[in-house]
Amino acid sequence: MGKEITEFLHYIQVERGLARNTIQSYERDLKQYELYVKNVENKANIKEIDRQTIVQYLYILKEQGRAETTIARTIASIRAFHQFALREKLADQDPSVHLNIPKRAKRLPKVLSMQEVEALLAVPIDSDPFSIRNRAMLETLYATGMRVSELINLTVTDTHLTMGFVRCIGKGNKERIIPLGGEATKALQRYLENSRLGLMKKNRHDVLFVNHHGKPLSRQGFWKILKQLAEKANIKKPLTPHTLRHSFATHLLENGADLRAVQEMLGHVDISTTQIYTHVTKARMKDVYAQHHPRA
Repeated sequence: MGKEITEFLHYIQVERGLARNTIQSYERDLKQYELYVKNVENKANIKEIDRQTIVQYLYILKEQGRAETTIARTIASIRAFHQFALREKLADQDPSVHLNIPKRAKRLPKVLSMQEVEALLAVPIDSDPFSIRNRAMLETLYATGMRVSELINLTVTDTHLTMGFVRCIGKGNKERIIPLGGEATKALQRYLENSRLGLMKKNRHDVLFVNHHGKPLSRQGFWKILKQLAEKANIKKPLTPHTLRHSFATHLLENGADLRAVQEMLGHVDISTTQIYTHVTKARMKDVYAQHHPRA
């Protein structure tokens, strides 16, 4: 079975071009599956594996207390492997057919309170170009609720500061227009007038936010900046760029924004995706009640 797994891993790396960490997850799941099949089921050949073998393996994972997300990922790995083996005629059948992946329980997104966002945006900035850039990025992200990939791909021509909006290209190459608040507009204006040209050096491109080499800033670069600012603001919660997106949506709804308008600004195709934030606001309401009502 090891040979078939090796061929499958080569296929998803070369033919499908999956990310390295995804390939490593497949490899880890399938190696553990292979050990069970060989050592517990005493089946050395992939053709000997039947549906009961897989079901029993998943039952053992559940008995070991593995998380539902881990089991769901394992099922996905096993299914992809057996589908590949059948397609490539390495096996006569696919024993994973009709194997259901358990639905993951929806987790409420982590958000910052309005006070925490204010603390983050109140971190004193110096007059150097990098500090001005960092404030502009942070203000823009919270003002628009963009994904970090959308933020770092913004161009100068996407920003319409006199009219107070940015043009964003999101998933599926779909365009959306998002309003900019006054603070974000001022921060961007300051960055464009005082910092960007100096940071650009000899580079010539239209990307809005650049690194110290004058090239487009990466996701990892922004992540590091955000982490440093969170430490200065003394924010203890785990903070990612997506946390600001979640906070943007939650704070809008808490202050009476229309759900459809928030859906449009976030670029969600299905409104049910946006509705998760209504659950967040209800959960936060309960927390506030429990903390402040004298008879809670």
